[in-house]
Amino acid sequence: MSKQVILVTGASSGFGLMTAKALAQAGHTVYATMRETVGKNAPRVIEIAAWAKAEGADLRTAELDVQSDSSAETGVAHILKEAGRLDAIVHNAGHMVFGPAEAFTPEQFMQQYDVNVLGTQRVNRAALPHMRKQGRGLLVWVGSSSTRGGTPPFLSPYFAAKAAMDALAVSYSTELALWGIETTIMVPGAFTKGTNHFAHSGKPADTERAAEYETGPYVGIADKALKGLAALEPSDADPAEVARQIVQVVGTPFGKRPFRVHVDPSQDGAEIVNAVADRMRREMYRNIGLENLLTPRQ
Repeated sequence: MSKQVILVTGASSGFGLMTAKALAQAGHTVYATMRETVGKNAPRVIEIAAWAKAEGADLRTAELDVQSDSSAETGVAHILKEAGRLDAIVHNAGHMVFGPAEAFTPEQFMQQYDVNVLGTQRVNRAALPHMRKQGRGLLVWVGSSSTRGGTPPFLSPYFAAKAAMDALAVSYSTELALWGIETTIMVPGAFTKGTNHFAHSGKPADTERAAEYETGPYVGIADKALKGLAALEPSDADPAEVARQIVQVVGTPFGKRPFRVHVDPSQDGAEIVNAVADRMRREMYRNIGLENLLTPRQ
């Protein structure tokens, strides 16, 4: 397996940090990017540096706020200047919110889309000119089984944003294939333990509206939804499997990488629905004479 230079967004915790460490342990040069590296994430930067030294791994940190055009441009430019190239991007940055859809303000929905969708676009616009010139690259999008699997209530802003990101990834895949840039969409299920995704989820800004769902006919439903998700999850469900699968994708030879990889211990049905949707996508491209876009070319 050749050593690659990899950028991971949102790598201060959760899937991002797990993935950055796993890729570095596999022998790659990895940039764990995050915002506020000299602010609230300064302790994490120190921890990562200590871990990398102890493990003998090439894991570095870099400032990159996916909600800022200039930060994305500066972060990618720093990596290119320091490492000389950029071979893969793991679009991981994301934030979860929990509560009734009606109680979230439009601004909160915009913030969800800004992180989970526009954040990937900012990083792509900063990095893709280099990758296209390079003639080889890989985009790994960390999506969610919620885009086509079971969708329990009270997670609508997150689900909607992840669905938009999935659609964007699908469109990018064929628009980049002839530039030699591959696409893999990771599809994790609802891991309720082992990450801070649920523990640190945001809440609706309109607390009065949210309270109406806590006292009316929906009383107890939110708690039942969370407990139900946790009950579906096998006791041995390990979120680190997402990181291990990403390592495997990165290590797979060019042209052989899978379009989707599902890591869903709860089996919420996304794998079945995605298989049908992706088949129809392939048939559509064949029918319009663009089948060559389904396979990346060097």
